[in-house]
Amino acid sequence: MNRRKLVVGNWKMNGMRAHLDEVEAIGRVAAAHPDVEVGLCLPATLIMAGSERRGAAFIGAQNCHMDISGAYTGSLSADMLAEAGATWVITGHSERREARGETNADIAAKSVAAHKAGINVILCVGETLAVRDAGRAEQVVADQLLASLPEGAAADWLAVAYEPIWAIGTGRIPTMEAVATMHAALRKALASRIGAEADKMRILYGGSMNGDNAADLMALADVDGGLVGGASLSAAKFAPIIEAADQRMKAAA
Repeated sequence: MNRRKLVVGNWKMNGMRAHLDEVEAIGRVAAAHPDVEVGLCLPATLIMAGSERRGAAFIGAQNCHMDISGAYTGSLSADMLAEAGATWVITGHSERREARGETNADIAAKSVAAHKAGINVILCVGETLAVRDAGRAEQVVADQLLASLPEGAAADWLAVAYEPIWAIGTGRIPTMEAVATMHAALRKALASRIGAEADKMRILYGGSMNGDNAADLMALADVDGGLVGGASLSAAKFAPIIEAADQRMKAAA
C-alpha cells in the first residue's frame, strides 16, 4: 500500500520566538511537496505563534496530560493544546518513558485524551541498546506497542514512531535490514490487534534521520516517514528529508 509519507520534526526543548522564521520556511517547503504530510512538534510556548506562521505544515505538541483538567501544576491538557493550535501530539517518547517514568498505561490514556480533543497522535516505542544486544528487540518493542496502543486506534488519527533509543541524537542508526525487520514486526503486531487497519497505519522511523540517510530509510517497505529531531530545527536541514519522502511517494505511484 502506498501510504502518504508523514515527516514530523520534534524540536524538543529548543526554539524561541526568534526561530519562528524557520517554522515559516519549513511551511514553504511543505507547500512545495504537497504529497507529503509535514509537521513540527514545537515547545508549548511556540504552539500558538507557530500555528500563525506554519504555512502548509501542521503544528503539534510534544506531550499532553491524560485528564481534561485538575490539580496538575505545570501540565497541559489536550484541550488546551488544541485551543493553542496543535493538531498532533507525541505520546510515549523515549525521553519521557525513560526520564519521567511514563508507563504504557499512561501513554495509552494520553493518546485517548488527545483523540477525544480532536488531536492526532504519534505513539513512540523503542528499545535500549541492552535489549538490542540481547537479541530481544522486536519482541520487546512489539509488546510495548500493544501495551501502549489506545482503545479504538485507527490510521486516520494515530501513527506509530519507532525509536531505537540508543540511536537518538547519536548519529548512529541500525542497519537498513534491522530497521526493515523492526517495522515489519510492528506492522504484524498491529495486525494482531486491529486487523486490516494495520496496513493503513503509518510507521515512522525516529532515530537520527537526516538528509544523508532519509532516502534509503524511506525506501523500506514499512517506513512511512520520519520523526526527526535535530535535523528539523532548520529548513535547510529538514528540506532534504521532506524531498526524499516526496521522491519516494512519486516513485511508488
